[in-house]
Amino acid sequence: MEMEGGTNVSEKVKTHPVQRSIHRPPYVVPTAVSMRAYEVYCRLYGEQPELVTGWCRGGFGTGELVAFLYARSFPEVDWRERFHEALSGMNL
Repeated sequence: MEMEGGTNVSEKVKTHPVQRSIHRPPYVVPTAVSMRAYEVYCRLYGEQPELVTGWCRGGFGTGELVAFLYARSFPEVDWRERFHEALSGMNL
């Protein structure tokens, strides 16, 4: 885990997993962040709680997180379009 001020970040903030390369330590994001992305995911694709708990695919991919969070900054009616806009040309 990332160290922040000498303490483990996950000791302070509840987290969810994020997909990673097999050659790197586990990635996590604060639950507040992953749940914002999951809110958009649910509107676009339906509920799948295992996606944020890590029991499905190891969590969101980094590109997915960026795209879902980007989409969420717009009105809900635009989420699908903005999600795909964010993914267009992305290389994370």
